[in-house]
Amino acid sequence: MENKKVYTEKQERIARFAKALGHPARIAIMQFLAKQEQCYFGDIHEELPIAKATVSQHLTELKDAGLIQGTIEMPKVRYCINRDNWMLAKMLFQEFFSQEMTKSDCGCSK
Repeated sequence: MENKKVYTEKQERIARFAKALGHPARIAIMQFLAKQEQCYFGDIHEELPIAKATVSQHLTELKDAGLIQGTIEMPKVRYCINRDNWMLAKMLFQEFFSQEMTKSDCGCSK
């Protein structure tokens, strides 16, 4: 029987959030949405120098990670920040980056 490593729920969540934020366009989308109560797809497309289809793909990635949410109001979709998951991501990243590092000399140069 193999020893399979199991990741904690926190590790899985922070990795999912990090993956969703792993593209500059998605960071730009999140920054844009953070300044809005809500906005429509067309508004986001006007803010970014990329094709509408590409914006849609980035929105899907952010939505799948739970960082944004959308409602359909034909013919448009309204997107906004998922505030609960925004706060969760903020807490998880703060917790992750505030870890104390042990002092070791691994021979790596700066």
